[in-house]
Amino acid sequence: MTTKDDFEARCPSFQAAIELVGRRWNGAILMAAQDGARRYSEFLAAVPGISERVLAQRLRELDAAQVLVREVQPTTPVQITYTMTERGKELALAVQPLIAWGERWLGRGSEQHDG
Repeated sequence: MTTKDDFEARCPSFQAAIELVGRRWNGAILMAAQDGARRYSEFLAAVPGISERVLAQRLRELDAAQVLVREVQPTTPVQITYTMTERGKELALAVQPLIAWGERWLGRGSEQHDG
């Protein structure tokens, strides 16, 4: 049985994780990174419907959260790549069961209720 102390200790961490993954577009960006997207243009192509401004903002947020790491390549022209950190890889693994649940219970053609 979960005690009040257990709940209070876990709730902020759980809430922070859900907010990070649940922020609009972050899940799609995370999946694109897992599928090999590294450059801004690759993320833009992999996440249909996202605006350039929002993509730039979300990439900065995921970099700040240490889910992705932004690397500047000193080439001409300068190339910027984003790669998943260990934290990001672990987050992507943690999200897989949620994706499976969504496909089963919320995907097209699925039943929207138990029964």
